[in-house]
Amino acid sequence: MSTQLSTPAQTLLEPATTPGPAPATSAPTTFLAVTTIPVGTNPVGLAFIPNGDLYVTNSGSNNVQTIDTATDTVIGAAIPTGTTPVWLTVAPNGNAYVPNNVSNNVTVIDTSTNTVLTTIPLSGGPSAAAVIPSGNVYVSRFSASSVQEIDTTTNTLVGAAIPTGSGPVGIAVAPNGKAYVANRNANNVTVIDTATATVLTTIPVGSGPNFVAIAPNGNAYVANINSNNVSVINTVSDTIVGAPIPVGTNPWGVTVGPDGHVYTANRGSNDVSVIDSVTNTVIGAPIPVGSQPIALVVAPNNKVYVTNIAVASVSVIQFDPTITSITPNSGPIAGGTPVTITGTNLTGASVTIGGNPATGVMVNATGTQLTAITPPGAAGPADVTVTTPGGSATLMGGFTYLLPVHATSLTATPALTKLFPPHVYFPFLTATLTDQVTGLPVPNQPILFKAGSNVLGIANTDAQGVARVNETLTLTLILINHGYEVSFAGAVTPTAILSPSSASAPVIEP
Repeated sequence: MSTQLSTPAQTLLEPATTPGPAPATSAPTTFLAVTTIPVGTNPVGLAFIPNGDLYVTNSGSNNVQTIDTATDTVIGAAIPTGTTPVWLTVAPNGNAYVPNNVSNNVTVIDTSTNTVLTTIPLSGGPSAAAVIPSGNVYVSRFSASSVQEIDTTTNTLVGAAIPTGSGPVGIAVAPNGKAYVANRNANNVTVIDTATATVLTTIPVGSGPNFVAIAPNGNAYVANINSNNVSVINTVSDTIVGAPIPVGTNPWGVTVGPDGHVYTANRGSNDVSVIDSVTNTVIGAPIPVGSQPIALVVAPNNKVYVTNIAVASVSVIQFDPTITSITPNSGPIAGGTPVTITGTNLTGASVTIGGNPATGVMVNATGTQLTAITPPGAAGPADVTVTTPGGSATLMGGFTYLLPVHATSLTATPALTKLFPPHVYFPFLTATLTDQVTGLPVPNQPILFKAGSNVLGIANTDAQGVARVNETLTLTLILINHGYEVSFAGAVTPTAILSPSSASAPVIEP
């Protein structure tokens, strides 16, 4: 006789209650984007493989598909499994373990080649798999009310089945090595010492516990399908923490992101709830996804992937980006400065600085940092804006464009005179101002002419960089001081900061 499903009360994938529409009073979080990836029929489980891509089990198509998480598209051929593959896991050796609930076996897939290595017989309606500290895998058996260990080196069963409550589904392993098994039909969680494969205790939770996730603080979060809430367990003392956290309708799946937020897939309300694991409160409004979301995982870059069992799709939630800093925060107006922008949810970002697009944008795997090359810009503070599929964020005045400093040179022509009797050969003293960086004359800049402490005049340079003052009127002062001096005080132009310069010229009798 087959025991693949469950007690008569409910089969493994059957909704506990009739799912309803998303609550009309709930608005989605404003700054996020939800996209959809078509997959096979009745998708259930999700697990990341070592190369960063994502496996999804299609319980109605009896296969596993691969999602390229860089492009969020399905790639390659579907990998055949047994009948009704459900919640899978990936072991440290890179092999994926896929429980097949109806065919009573576990498909083992080499994720590096996407090929089936073997199939392990396992009766009792295998439902969910999880890796334990030894590197082996636990598989819950929904109708056999137990957990079975698989040796991932030999792909064989290890020891006797470990008894649980009725209808075990989700398994999560805490940092202390204890496994927490959600017993849907018994309304409790079995705690197993994975080192000895023995049951430590049983913890009552809400109604219809289906999945468990461990937060960075070590607490276990249990999604209760029928009571529409999440129970929190202290994994040190194995006691309940506070009151259950209300979420959406029929929360089937629960997972934890790299930022410590807890996410529930609410099958009955077609949305995802977000919980702050520090305060154990729900953040914002539920996020609408596809029809009957059943499981979810969070990528290292904080993108959330959700299987929608009723519509053959995976929803992808990308939250709005944030910017905390840009380094360096200044550079020349010509652009070309390599900068590093730090923040969150930066995956898929484009960058503008002062409204102009930066080039060479590259984002790290966690979406917390990107590098880019600044475009040319106007001198002064410029806003830095990052735009992703989830939204945009701006660091006001985050980058300052600086004018380059150009050295200048002044040359002065000698005063050509006849001393006895005094006589000038040319009516003007001249000085020429040159930009030493560009080699070009500098126009429209004031030049001070002096003889000793006496000001002979101030004149602006012309288009050729030449300034002139009348020599005839100042000849006596020039003769007394044996020449004259010119100086440029420096200036700021739209393209550069010009440095001061000076020069002197003697009196020469031809």
